[in-house]
Parts: sequence; C-alpha cells; structure tokens
Amino acid sequence: MTNQKIPEADKIRLEQLKKAIEHHRYLYHVLDKQEISDEALDSLKHELVSLETRYPELVTPDSPSQRVAGEPLPEFVKIEHEVPQWSFNDAFSEEEIKDFDARVKRFMQEKYPGISPEYICELKIDGLKVVLTYKKGMLVTAATRGDGKIGEDVTMNVRTIESVPLRLKEDVDIIVEGEVWLAKSELVRINKERQKAGEPLFANPRNVAAGSIRQLDPKVVAKRKLSVFNYDIAKYGKKMPETQYEELAEMKRLGFKVNPHFQKCKNVADIVAYWKKWQKLSKKEDYWIDGAVIKVNERKYQEYLGYTGKAPRFGIAFKFPAEQVTTVVEDIVLQIGRTGVLTPVANLTPVSVAGSVVSRATLHNEDEIKRLDVRIGDTVVLQKAGDVIPDIVKVLTEMRTGKEKPYHFPKNVPACGGDGSIERIPGEAAWRCVNKKSFAQQKRKFYHFVSKHAFDIEHMGPKNIDLFLEHGLIVNFDDIFTLKKGDLLTLPRFAEKSADNIIEAIKLRKEILLPKFITALSIPNVGEETAEDLAMKFGTIENLEESKIDELENISGIGETVAQSVFNWFGEKENKDLVRRLLTHVTILRPQRKKNTPLSGKSFVLTGSLSTMSRDEAKQKIKDFGGDVVGSVSSNTDYVVAGAEPGSKYDKAQELGVEILDEDEFLRMMNNQ
Repeated sequence: MTNQKIPEADKIRLEQLKKAIEHHRYLYHVLDKQEISDEALDSLKHELVSLETRYPELVTPDSPSQRVAGEPLPEFVKIEHEVPQWSFNDAFSEEEIKDFDARVKRFMQEKYPGISPEYICELKIDGLKVVLTYKKGMLVTAATRGDGKIGEDVTMNVRTIESVPLRLKEDVDIIVEGEVWLAKSELVRINKERQKAGEPLFANPRNVAAGSIRQLDPKVVAKRKLSVFNYDIAKYGKKMPETQYEELAEMKRLGFKVNPHFQKCKNVADIVAYWKKWQKLSKKEDYWIDGAVIKVNERKYQEYLGYTGKAPRFGIAFKFPAEQVTTVVEDIVLQIGRTGVLTPVANLTPVSVAGSVVSRATLHNEDEIKRLDVRIGDTVVLQKAGDVIPDIVKVLTEMRTGKEKPYHFPKNVPACGGDGSIERIPGEAAWRCVNKKSFAQQKRKFYHFVSKHAFDIEHMGPKNIDLFLEHGLIVNFDDIFTLKKGDLLTLPRFAEKSADNIIEAIKLRKEILLPKFITALSIPNVGEETAEDLAMKFGTIENLEESKIDELENISGIGETVAQSVFNWFGEKENKDLVRRLLTHVTILRPQRKKNTPLSGKSFVLTGSLSTMSRDEAKQKIKDFGGDVVGSVSSNTDYVVAGAEPGSKYDKAQELGVEILDEDEFLRMMNNQ
C-alpha cells in the first residue's frame, strides 16, 4: 500500500477501462464477435496495467489484468488442461524491453550472479492458440486455451488441418502448444466465394481461423485450409530439451510444423534489431505477424524465473507498433485551409501509433463528427496504417462518464478575418470563411507556394513566412522575389548568413516547370496531379488562362467541379494580375512531353518508404519515363512499388493480383528505360 492520494479522475478512468475491456473480451472470446480491433483492445489493456502499476492498491481479483482469457463456448465439451496455459505480458517499446531484460537479470542474481541470459526471438503469429496432446505418438486431444485451466475440445476440427500430424515420427507422450492461422491468400479465396454467394466478407485471417476452429461441422473447417505453427513443449515423456532453441528443433524432428524465422539474441540490441527487421518483412509473409515473442533460451533459467499470477517472467510479447490505439479527445478546434475551408481537428492525449507519437487527428467535416458522434472527452480508436494520416475510426461510447461535451460549429471564427463569418458550402459537408482573404488562409497559401511541391524555396519555412507577413515584407506571392538582404536584416533573429541563404535560395527558383507553377497558385481543387494534366494539355500559362469550360471538362480526370474552379480562378482580375506580376520575376518552363517508352500509359502506385530516394523523386522518375502515378490501387493499376513498412495499398495489390515491385526491382526497371 502507498500513502499517495489517488486522484478521483484516475479511479473513474480505471473502472471505465475494466468495464470496457470485459465487454470486448466477452464479445470476442465467448460470443465470437468483435467490435474493435485486437490492437485497440491491447491499447486499453496496456493503459489499465499502467494505472494498476501506479496504484497497486486498486488491483482487484476481477480485474481483466488478472485473467488469461475468456470462458469456453458452451457448445463444445470442456477439457481440463494437464499443464496450465499462460499468456505473455506485452511490451510496445524498446524501453519496455530494456525493463524486461533488467527484471530478468535482477531475479537471476541471487542464484546465478553475473549471468547474462541468452534470449530466443520468435515471430508472434496472429492466430488462435491450440494445445495438442499426444499419447504414444498419436493425437488424442486438441483444445483451445480457454481460461488457462479449462479449454474447448476441438479435436475433430484440428484433425482436418494438414499441418497437424495425426501420428508423430516417434511413439512419445507429449503436449505441445501452437498457433492456428489462415493464409492471407486463402482469405482472398474465401472472400471471393462469399461475395459470389452474397455473404458478408471476413475482415482478417485471424477472425477466420478463430471462427473456423469453433465450427461445429469439421467439413467446414476442412474447406478453409488452416495451418498450425507449433512453438512450445508443455510436457514431455522424455527428457526435456535444455533450451528453447533445441525445443523447436525437437518438435520439428517429431513432425510438427515450426516457424523457421527464430533467432538467438545475446542482448537487448539484438532483440530490437530482430523486431525492427520483421516490422519491415512481416507484410511479405502469407500469414499475419503482430510482433515477436522473446524468451530466455535456457530451460533451467526459465524454471528458476517461473511465473507471476498470470504470465511467465522469462518471456514477453514484443508487439509491433500498433496501427490502431485508443486515446482521449481533449479538444476539437478548427483549422483554416488554403482555400478558406474549415477542417475540425481533434487534439488528443499524445499516443504512439504506427511508430510515431500523434496528438492530432482530422475529423474531416461536420458530417463526420455527427456520424462518429465524437465528443470532447471521448475515448476513441485512432488508426494510422502505413502512410495514411491518423484518423479516428470509432468512439468507445461504453467509456463515457456523462461529462463529455458535443461539438457544434461556431457562428463565426475570428481567424477568418472581418466579422469572422463562416458559411456551409452549398451541396458539400464543408464550412468555409466568408472572408476570402483571412490572415490564416494567406499564411497557408504562402506555406504552400514555397513548399517542395511548388517553388521549393529552401529556408522559407513557416516560421520565416510568418515573420515576413507579420512585418509586412510580403503581401502577395510576387513580393517574395522582390526581397532584399537589407529588408531581412531588420527582422529579429536575422543575421548576415541567414539573410544571404534566403536571398540565394530565391534566386535559384526563378525558373520553374509549368505544373509546379500551377500547383503553387492554390487554385481550389487543383493538386499536383491535376496541375500536371493541365500543363500537358495547354502547354503555357497564357493558354490555360484563356481556356474555356468545355476544354477543361474534356481533359481526362478533370470533372465539372475542377473545371469550374479553374475557370473561375482565372476569371478574377486580381488573380490575372498576380500571374502577370509573377511572370516579371520568373521564367516558366514548358512541360516535357512523355517519352514513348515501354512505361508510356502504365500506372504506378507508391507505398512505404524508399531508402534510395524520396517519394517525390520516385514519382518524377516514373513520369520522366512516361508512366503515370496514381493515388489508389485498382484492377487497372499496372504496378505497386512497395518500400519499407508498406501500407494498406500493399494488401490491396495482393488481393487484386497487381504486380508488386520492391525497391531493387523498381530501380532495375527505371535503369533499363
């Protein structure tokens, strides 16, 4: 017991977490239903454990942290495990792995002073645990983990799995533990059949594996082509192997399927290197991997370390950075975009998702807020998959305390300028500033104008742009090209060197390709791809300025809305004058016509990060050789270029059978053009 006073808010939060976790655990483990992802549930559990660690006096016997898993389904015969089944504690960061290593060494000091144990790392397969019991080499029973003491007898179903030996290569008594899983490719096949039959599609391989094992009809299970990786000997009629490494080899010798990607590790650095390597490689395997399992390799050390009330001290599950986590909406604010559109943004309790700390997420528009029913104070599921911007996908309404506040769009926003009036755009879900020249909008337009996607002027980041605007050095885009060194030296924090750097950077950008010039103008609804299309069609800014609505609408990929935006923008005298003034300072280079190469007309989608070039450089290389870069994968896509940590586009390409190029293959293709 501690003497610290526990804040009432933390007590309430802990109770809400317990209720929510039990709710979702019951749905998932008992009723085979799932409302939130495994990762989101893990995030709730992790927060609960953190609170209970801080306030151990709040830990109760009925806390979800004190349980291993849910109750067995009543439709199956219950089976008592000969060996208790444990679950591993989770780690989500390198720091937590260092703590695990320190705990292991601290526990071992009394009996094994000065010993640094060797570890073994294995892939954590995202499936369903199964316990296989053999007598004299024959499969006798197969059971789910259940609550750790009693599981479900699923022997008839497991017998249909080809990778499970019905008879071992030696007549021994043995109990082994493994993971039932379904191949990603098999999920695609099953979903195609379900789509034809008008049945709902399965969300992921883990759900199918778990649901299949609990099917009452073994014939259904047999059709789904499940597989099992075995990873532990729980009990053996012979002498137990002395290490986990030898244990895996012994299981393989007896005829069990063992995942081949295990590795001995001497220290934390080796463990982290293995973990990072498989974060990148995991997408390429045909089964789901959600982390690594770390175990002390020597059995005598494992036995000495033993177990806590719910988990082994000698092992831990090192989860990959979650693509879904839970966090709290602390506030909702409005962000003014370049065209005056107001985007609601949720300020969040900072949380790590997909390897980076996130504290903000877009809520898109008023309709999305209403659809999600998201309120200030809500606990939400946050998602960030691969290269996708963080997004709130679900509100956990069961976590509400009654103090949450609904958000309503205000009648005016001071940052819009003037009287701050805002209006909803007719026929759209978006609101915008009535005043089209607000200071906030101007700043964002300038940020865009100098960005790498437009003029790409070095040293002209947001802080300097803000400074120039606040001191009246720039009002319009063309003012940038009139700046003098003496102007800059009057500003705070500006010295000779920094002023020289900016003036030189501006000089280097007095020539620009037409697509980048069009992009820089902040024409509503015109991004980089549309700017490319307009440049290729009209060739010069003068031709584009004089274009007619029907000419614009006839360009492939440009619809009525975009055409009207372009026509209206060039129809305003102020904008025409801006272009004239810019042309007195810069030279616009005509776009190069696409070369007639084997890539002409081929479409590419990029996902993940490339090590030899930036995303923009890769796009330009594709365009230089006549290819097209598109934003999403479809059956018409020719190639998907996958770098490190690819996102959902990689999975979509696999599902549709689109050819996937790794970085080396992509570079070879480009070099051969």
